[in-house]
Amino acid sequence: MKIDEPIRNQIMEGIPVGRFGKPEEIARTVSFLVAEDAGFITGSNLAINGGQHMS
Repeated sequence: MKIDEPIRNQIMEGIPVGRFGKPEEIARTVSFLVAEDAGFITGSNLAINGGQHMS
């Protein structure tokens, strides 16, 4: 939140979900990846960014 509000608003306009991510959302992903259920996932990149960098 150290970025000035006008710049934050401009960044947020480029995020399709219309908001910044919450730490809990990142933490849930990390929790899944370290769980045994994710044991077959290797060498993957997960874009946890609200669609900001969709191609």
